Order: sequence, then C-alpha cells, then structure tokens
Amino acid sequence: MASRPSPVQRALAVLRALSDPEVRRMSDVARATGLDPATASRLLDMLVREGFATRDAHRHFGIGPEIFQLADVGQRRVDLRQLARPALQRLVEAFGDTAVLTEASHGEAVCSDRERGTHPAHANYVTVGTRRPLGVGAGSLAVLAWLPAVERARRLQQTARKLVNYPRLTAAAISDEIDAAHARGHVMFLDWVVEGMGGIAVPILDYEGRPIGALSVVASSARLRANEPALARRLGQEARRIASAWTRMVVPTGDTHRAACRGASPRSGGASAPRGKTLASALP
Repeated sequence: MASRPSPVQRALAVLRALSDPEVRRMSDVARATGLDPATASRLLDMLVREGFATRDAHRHFGIGPEIFQLADVGQRRVDLRQLARPALQRLVEAFGDTAVLTEASHGEAVCSDRERGTHPAHANYVTVGTRRPLGVGAGSLAVLAWLPAVERARRLQQTARKLVNYPRLTAAAISDEIDAAHARGHVMFLDWVVEGMGGIAVPILDYEGRPIGALSVVASSARLRANEPALARRLGQEARRIASAWTRMVVPTGDTHRAACRGASPRSGGASAPRGKTLASALP
C-alpha cells in the first residue's frame, strides 16, 4: 500500500503546480495536485504567509519572492542554463527556429530556458517553466531515452499514467520513439503534441554518459525534416560543448581527462550508473 504524502510533500506539490501558468486559482491547484479543496486552500494560505506564494485581489495565486531568493542561491552553483545560453543563441542564429534547454524535475521535464526563433512560423507553445511528463516532447524524450535501461523503464511506467492530456501518445509509441532515437543518435519528435509541429533533440550527457538535460530545436515538422542532418550535427556539437564545460565545473581538478574518457556518446543509447551530480539528483 502506498504511503500517504507528508505535509511537506503536499506543500511542495502545490509549489510545483504553481509553476504552471495555467494554474492560477485554488481550484486549479486542487485539480493539479489531487488534493481536496480544503487542504489546497490551507496550504496556499500558509505559502502566502511565508512568502513562497502570492495572492492578488482576484485570488489568483503565483510563485512568491522567497522562491526567487532560493533560486538565486542555487544559480550561484553549477547552472546549466548559464552554460547553455550561448548555445541556444547560436542555434537560433544558425537556423532561425526556437531553441530549448530541457532539464528534469521530480519525474517530469521542464523547459528551463528558451531562445525564441526568428522564423515567422516559430513554436510559441513551449515557454520557460513548461512541465511535461518525461517522454512528451523532443527534449523530454531525449532525457528519458538516455537514462539507464532499468530507470528508463520505471520512468516510462510513470509517464504512461500521465498521458491523458496527450491523446495521440501511448507508452508503446514513446518506447518506439526511444528505439528510433537510439538508432539515429538523436530524437525526432514530430506531430505528437501539436499537429504539424515538433522538435529535434539530443541529450547533454555527463562524464558517465547520463543525461543532465537536453538541447532541442522546435519548429514545423516540414522544416525539421528538411534540415535534420544539419540540425542533428549542430545540436550534437553544442551539447558536447556544454557537457565539457559542465564537467570542468563539477569534476575535481586533475580528474577531467579521466572523466572525459568515461563519457558516452548519444549514439550509445545507454550508460553506467552515475557518479557526482547527475540527473538522478533531480529525480526522486
């Protein structure tokens, strides 16, 4: 029998729900978290008092200033967004389409940064803070696909229970997309969420070959198909550059060469158990 969530877990679930811009009212929070309205209301009141949530005159809720204070402290450590920002800009300059950085958080994938494309038909449905189940979306699928096999299977089972909002997708379809990604060395995730749109993505791998995030370009499916070879090649180059910079920051001095030799390429489709800071720190 599954244990009941603790009060802290329920409060954290509310905070994660508030990161979704569509979740504004108490009823939205209750629905997103599965909490009863009375519990959701009580937790929201507590978070507002402590500065972790805000409430306006219309009783719309949002993330509070204390969250940004904590985020600022966290960013003084290794910030993948800071390392990836130049790559996002270069990708937009080279191809004109929106470039996205994806990271994992509590069994989901989060768009942690985005550089908007200059092409008129740019993707406007991916915004910073957007959360999706692992495997839904190009970057999200790249993270899931390059997890070790046992963990990947467990995460896919969790995702299968969250696909109600994605009627075109099934766990079997995601599994097939993972196999295809391993075969080609990158993800092509087309038409699954928005008809005629999609993304191409590669994982950003740590020195053990585990994903710490993913780099993707989102655009019309036709543009992605036409530019697939060039996009895949450039995304791979940028992902390796980010991974090298990340390794230099987290691996003790003198160990970077040995760490680099242990790293796996995206085409390997798997990796050994992690050491040091990896995606595992973001997944329960």
